[in-house]
Amino acid sequence: MAHKVLILGAGYAGIEAALTLHKKKRKKDDIEITIIDKNPYHTLLTELHEVAGNRITEDAVIVPLKDIFAYTDVKIVKDEIKNIDLENNKLISDTNEYQYDYLIFAVGSEPNYYGIPGMEEYAFPLWSFKDAVAIREHIKDCFDKASRTTDPETRKTLLTFVVGGGGFTGVETIGEIAHWVKSLCREYNIKREEVDLKLIEALPKILSNLKDKNINKAMKYLTNTLKVDVLLNSAISKLNEDSVELKDGRKIPTKTLIWTAGVRACCLNDNLSLEKGRACRIKVDKYAATQFKNVYAVGDASCFEYNGHTLPALVEAALQTGKGAALNVLNDIRGKEREEIKPKLHGVMVSVGSFFAVAEIMGVLLPRFLAILMKYLVNIHYLFGIGGFELVFKYIRHEFFQKKQDKFLLEKHYSVTSPTFWLVPLRLFLGYSWLMEGLNKLKEGWLSTPMLAGMAVDGQTSASVTETGEKVFRIISSHTPSWYAFIAEKLVIPNALFFQWLIVLAEIGLGIAFISGTFTFLAGLGALALNINFLLSTGLYETSWWFIPAAICMLAGAGRSFGVDYYLIPYLMRQWRYFVRNQKIKLFLFR
Repeated sequence: MAHKVLILGAGYAGIEAALTLHKKKRKKDDIEITIIDKNPYHTLLTELHEVAGNRITEDAVIVPLKDIFAYTDVKIVKDEIKNIDLENNKLISDTNEYQYDYLIFAVGSEPNYYGIPGMEEYAFPLWSFKDAVAIREHIKDCFDKASRTTDPETRKTLLTFVVGGGGFTGVETIGEIAHWVKSLCREYNIKREEVDLKLIEALPKILSNLKDKNINKAMKYLTNTLKVDVLLNSAISKLNEDSVELKDGRKIPTKTLIWTAGVRACCLNDNLSLEKGRACRIKVDKYAATQFKNVYAVGDASCFEYNGHTLPALVEAALQTGKGAALNVLNDIRGKEREEIKPKLHGVMVSVGSFFAVAEIMGVLLPRFLAILMKYLVNIHYLFGIGGFELVFKYIRHEFFQKKQDKFLLEKHYSVTSPTFWLVPLRLFLGYSWLMEGLNKLKEGWLSTPMLAGMAVDGQTSASVTETGEKVFRIISSHTPSWYAFIAEKLVIPNALFFQWLIVLAEIGLGIAFISGTFTFLAGLGALALNINFLLSTGLYETSWWFIPAAICMLAGAGRSFGVDYYLIPYLMRQWRYFVRNQKIKLFLFR
């Protein structure tokens, strides 16, 4: 009988556990993998601030579970578990019961209000994509109401936006809002000076897990560039419907407090008869197992101690404990010893809007540009792992081409998208031109007679006829760089026939690729490479200079309209996903 492995929670840890089980299991293990979540999607929690600040749309931060687990045998169940019977190995919802042999508890965390009066009633948490949408719509509503009121006190209250908590999420959130406020002020005819942005932190500094140099850089950017009022050593004592009260007696009139100052394990932990640590996180051993040896707790739901420290509630920690627990479930099923989980956290990155970030990777402080780039690369790496090229392209599209906030310099231009069918006539003509170039060379005998030569004594270049009547193509001219001439003389000319074959086949191949719209992006890169080669050797002619700008246009995905790429690229993406999940090819793959 199959071993039933249930994974409760489709967050970072749960997804990693399910994918690891599917990838590492063998047929003889006889495992039935089920993941249960109240939502049919996975939320990219680290990107919620971008939705709240109106940088990207909400669909950019949710990934349907059916897409993540396509081409796997992981069963997806949408249900909300209300109770867990650890003694009898059962999960219980309002309508169903789920029996398990092994349980990986990955329910994640939720906001921690620390018992502050009014916080749960009036604060805006940022812990789901619905929270992010609610914040975004509330901010727009505040600007709308402020633009229509004549009462200065009401206007001030509406235009004061407070973020509680100077950790990673709080700093990222106030940064996004600060960028968005610029366009909101123009839209509602409100002066930027009227908008008051505040970041409140109870500790003496923000981003307390970072080194002082990065903290100071972030503080300077927030206060000087984004005009955010950062209040340190300022604990919130009470939240009212229209004001925030601090412990030192100060009162800030506002209709908006976004709460990011703390998390605790999901409330489902509260009723479990398991030993708890700080913030109600379940204590586990070095294998991520609980007191019940067939129950594992991972991610934010677990209190995993390593080298004397509790793992923080970070994505990287969730991924590593999720993977470790899955491997130990397999060890249990196979009768092997469990493997100790040895987490290794590589670093953290904090973005403050689109144009600023700080990062510490393996103890190294990255400069601003590299910190921004690293943030994108980490997200791309994660998305590629759970969803392949499709999710990567979706992420790039949202972040760079469909950005909703004010755009910076070149962003204003490259983020403007237009239908690719306007490129079809250019693509066809470019393909015809390349094809004719190759066919003409065939007629001239490029596949049978060596024709490539160096520069003539009189400096003659390009195609010419020698004294013996032989036609040659001189690939070294007066403007050819010395390094290129060296390569041509030592490598290309002595092997002229081989390189002639390559050129002819490349030109015919490019022609067919452009005409049919097949691998158009790669063909565009190839065309650029060939043209640069010609430019370095014989130079461009009056009839062919346009090949270069036309090839650049092809990089926009010109084959997706009336071309094979419309069908081929999605098919290859699906094949890649299937191969990664199952280590084999399935020829007819329509889903």
